Amino acid sequence: MNLKDELDKTNSHFHRRYDLDWLRVLAVLLLIYFHAAAVFYQGELGEFYIKNSLLSPSLGWFVFFVHQWHMPLFFLISGSATWFSLQLRSPMQYVSDRLKRLLIPFIFGTLVLVPVQVYYKLLREYKNIGSYLDFYPQFFNGIRPQGNFEWAHLWFVIYLFVLSLVTLPLLLFFKKDSVQPWYSHIATFINQPAAIFLPALPLAVIEGALRPRWFGFQNLYDDWANLLLYLHYFVYGFLLCSDMRFRQAIAQSLKLMLFLAVITMSVILGIQVTNILPVRGYSWGYILYQMLRGCNSWFWVIAILGLSQRYLAFNNRTLQYAAQAAYPVYLLHQTVLVAIAFYVVQWNLSIPKKFLIISTASIVVTIALYDLLIKRFNIVRFLFGLKPVDVKQVE
Repeated sequence: MNLKDELDKTNSHFHRRYDLDWLRVLAVLLLIYFHAAAVFYQGELGEFYIKNSLLSPSLGWFVFFVHQWHMPLFFLISGSATWFSLQLRSPMQYVSDRLKRLLIPFIFGTLVLVPVQVYYKLLREYKNIGSYLDFYPQFFNGIRPQGNFEWAHLWFVIYLFVLSLVTLPLLLFFKKDSVQPWYSHIATFINQPAAIFLPALPLAVIEGALRPRWFGFQNLYDDWANLLLYLHYFVYGFLLCSDMRFRQAIAQSLKLMLFLAVITMSVILGIQVTNILPVRGYSWGYILYQMLRGCNSWFWVIAILGLSQRYLAFNNRTLQYAAQAAYPVYLLHQTVLVAIAFYVVQWNLSIPKKFLIISTASIVVTIALYDLLIKRFNIVRFLFGLKPVDVKQVE
């Protein structure tokens, strides 16, 4: 079935978006390579838990490029998934699902998965800090950066939980029958030339107005640039699933969006390479740079959505397995990667070999742990945000 045939159907008909499933899976997979590359990077985006003695400029640019659009894509996909979820659940059922799917894994992960990462980080920095059991009580001594307590990569989970609840009244408003004509008008308008660019304007304003003050320390209570940016992407994802004509607009603008994404990314990289970027603060040069970043992230996200609609709208057994595994793999991968990287960076190998070993071993070990320990036991499934199943179904 092509896009035109789908557009002829009523918007109330429920369609499984396999392209979004693939995007979620591939985004999680890319995250493993992103964090493996972060071992060899040090720059304005911060320092990873484990750092190789020699850094790699090429892997550093890879980290910079992926960081530009990767998390916005995650939140947009999550917003799209919320649209489908609210078609099948009442508001109370939705809140209950968010508690089980997000809050429980966040608490479990913060208490069990994150301390391992902090332990290896401190072991790298200070060498003699005792055993892990000796360290564990120290994990609760103060909050990062002054102390040890943090939520590492699980910031995404708690941000998504908060945004899911905060935006619920708005999303329920969007679901009302009285609002459906509004969708129709917006969907018709967005198909006009260049209208797909308009959602980038609030993103550019957020980046320009807030990023100079809140650069991006994901502590939830003092991170307004990220909170508002990701809130917009989350709501955008919800709205893009509300009418099939939004998909048509994305498909029609694919080439132009991809072109603009490449051009604006080239400008951003050029600014970084030539070191002409002003010092962070409320200067016009820095504000305009951040506004350009806000537009660029939107161009990449829409271009990636367009490519996925064109090439990933299919289902197979690989997707069925990977879609179920993606969330537990996200929760687990960084703990595994940090532990592996701690030992690999000590080996006398070239950077490409270390990167390949860290990324490949992390994927293999994480998937093995998921397959052997998580998906087969309902209590562990619960802790990792998965629904219970009959054990015979996974054997």
